Amino acid sequence: MRVRVPVAVALAATLLAGCAQSVDPIERLGKKAAQRVHPHGPAREQPYRHWGLTAPLAPAPKASPGPPARSAAPALPPVVDHVRTRDKVVFLTYDHDAGVRPAPGFADMVRQLRLPVTEFGTVRDHRPVAGLPYDAQRTEICGTRTRLLRPPYGTYDTTTRRAAADCGISALVLWRAATTTGTLTYTRGDHHLAPGDIVRIAPTDTTARLLRGIQEQGLTVGRLEDYL
Repeated sequence: MRVRVPVAVALAATLLAGCAQSVDPIERLGKKAAQRVHPHGPAREQPYRHWGLTAPLAPAPKASPGPPARSAAPALPPVVDHVRTRDKVVFLTYDHDAGVRPAPGFADMVRQLRLPVTEFGTVRDHRPVAGLPYDAQRTEICGTRTRLLRPPYGTYDTTTRRAAADCGISALVLWRAATTTGTLTYTRGDHHLAPGDIVRIAPTDTTARLLRGIQEQGLTVGRLEDYL
């Protein structure tokens, strides 16, 4: 007489024997099908696409600045609008004046793209310091408590540099290119970005369009403090 074993019992015995095929639903679907499964819902849009970029910004290489800019006097900090480097990087700088809000989404963009930017505050009175007596300039400059200084309106004199040196400033930072209502203008030289250029971006200007242009020229964004 043949004894029929219930299906459930037979399956349990097979599983215990370690010979059963995996019943993992992902394995049953196969590798190709599994790649289409999103256990946590649809994939989110990549941040770079949100800001209009076709690819993530290339990471800046390890800083390799060229020879330091020479000063008229060794004790005075140099005045720079460009960094001598072979790295294909440019530097984005922002002046944040009191009462002027950055462009909408600026903080989100910097965070999501991990964008290395340099932000300059203003001196206490936000007025040109060039032409003021040494003591007045020193009071204004030392109040910034930074290593790099952007003189208000980009104006300076020898007294500015003397005061900056006494305040521990290592460089006065100007710019070779600047945004004006989304368009780049140049203070000197060729009218296109080159490796090492320092760019001044108005607080109310957007940066996304500029980043697209930087990518198209085979450049990326570096951290200015790593080079100066």
